[in-house]
Amino acid sequence: MPFTTLNLHPALLRAITQRGYAEPTPIQLAAIPAILQGGDVVASAQTGSGKTAAFGLPLLQQWNLQRTSTPRKVSTLILVPTRELATQVGDTLRSLAQYLPKPIKLAIVFGGISINPQMLHLRGGADIVIATPGRLLDLIKHNAVSLSFVQTLVLDEADRLLELGFADELTQLLALLPPQRQNILFSATFPEQLSQLTEDFLRTPTRIEVEHTAINKPDILQRSIVVDTDKRTQLLRHLIETMRWERVLVFAASRYSAELIAVKLRKARIAAEPFHGELSQGKRTQVLADFKACRVKVVVATDVAARGIDIAQLPVVINYDLPRSSDDYTHRIGRTGRAGLSGLAINFISTGNEAHFRLIENRQNIKLERERISGFEPLLTDVSISTEDKGDGGIKGKRPNKKDKLRALALAQVKE
Repeated sequence: MPFTTLNLHPALLRAITQRGYAEPTPIQLAAIPAILQGGDVVASAQTGSGKTAAFGLPLLQQWNLQRTSTPRKVSTLILVPTRELATQVGDTLRSLAQYLPKPIKLAIVFGGISINPQMLHLRGGADIVIATPGRLLDLIKHNAVSLSFVQTLVLDEADRLLELGFADELTQLLALLPPQRQNILFSATFPEQLSQLTEDFLRTPTRIEVEHTAINKPDILQRSIVVDTDKRTQLLRHLIETMRWERVLVFAASRYSAELIAVKLRKARIAAEPFHGELSQGKRTQVLADFKACRVKVVVATDVAARGIDIAQLPVVINYDLPRSSDDYTHRIGRTGRAGLSGLAINFISTGNEAHFRLIENRQNIKLERERISGFEPLLTDVSISTEDKGDGGIKGKRPNKKDKLRALALAQVKE
C-alpha cells in the first residue's frame, strides 16, 4: 500500500520520496491514520521500524493546517530520553517538513551544552519542541518557553522516560500542560510501568502493537560465543581483524570499561572511541560523526547508545558485556539490521553470565548455539561471579555482594 493512500499533504509525499521511503512500514500504516483522527495513541513496534516518521508525518500534517501565530506558540511537544534521540527526531522532522508551504520552526533542546544558545533560539517561540525532560524544565524556569498552548504531547521511547531519574521530571512537565490535548506514546518495548502510565492520563487510547513477524522482523543474525572474561578483548580484536568489518558497535557495562576497551583497541592500531554519558556533547557528536564517516572503526558504548542512534548500514553489534534486561537487549541489537538491511549481533558468554543470558533467551524466545572460536576456547577458570540460581537464594555470608562483584570485574579487566 503506497503512502498516497494515507491522505498526506503533497509536500510531505515529496519529502517521503526524497528520503527513499518506498511504502509505509506496518507501524506507519497503522499509526498515521490513528494520529490524524486526533485521539490518544499508544504504539509499540520494534526498533528500526520507522516510528519517528509514523508520528512525525501526521504531526506535520496537523501543524500545516494551523494558522501560524506571532510569536510562535509551541503546539507540539516531543519528549525523548537522550540527546542523540532528540537530534535524530529533529533531523527527521526537518527533512520531512522541508517542502511544506509554511516554514516551520523546530527547537531541539537537551542538556550537556550551554543553555544560552537554546534560549536565544526560542526567542519568538517555536512550533515544535523536541526535548529531554531536564533541559526543558530548565528552560521553563528561565521563562524561555511556555507549554500553555501544547495541543499534542509525544513520549518517544516512553519506557525509558519512566526509568529512575525521568519519572519526577515527567510528572512536573505533565502538570504544566493543558489538560485537553492529544497524547501519543511510542516505544519498542512495553513494560508494566508503561501500562500504569497509560491508565493514569490517557483517554481511551488507540492501541497499536506491531508483532515481529517474518515480514517485518529485523533481519538480524544473532550469535553467542563462549569465552573467558579475561580473553574477551583479544577475541574482539581477532573478530574485527578477521571479519574486516568497516564499523563495529560494542556495548560495555560501564564508562570505565568502555574507555579501557577503546584504549586497548587503539594500542592494537584499531581506530576506536568510547561513547558514554559523561562525555561532553561536543565529543559525543564528534564520535558519532567520525563513526558514520568510517573515520572510527569501533565505538565502545554504554547503554546510552542503545536508544536513538541510527547508524546507516551498521553491520554488527557486539555485546562485550550483556545488558541488564531483555528490553535493553532488544534496543542494543536493534542498532543493526535497520531500514530493511541485514545485521549481525554477537554476544560474549562466560561462565559468569551464562545463567543471565539464558534468562534473556527465554524472554526473547530464542535459543542460540554456544560457539567456540579456535584459540579462544574457555578454560573454565573464569574469575567472574556466577549468577546461576542455586534455588535457595544463596547462603548468607557466602553470597557475593555488590563490592565483591565489582572487585571480580576489576580483576578480570586488569588481567586483560
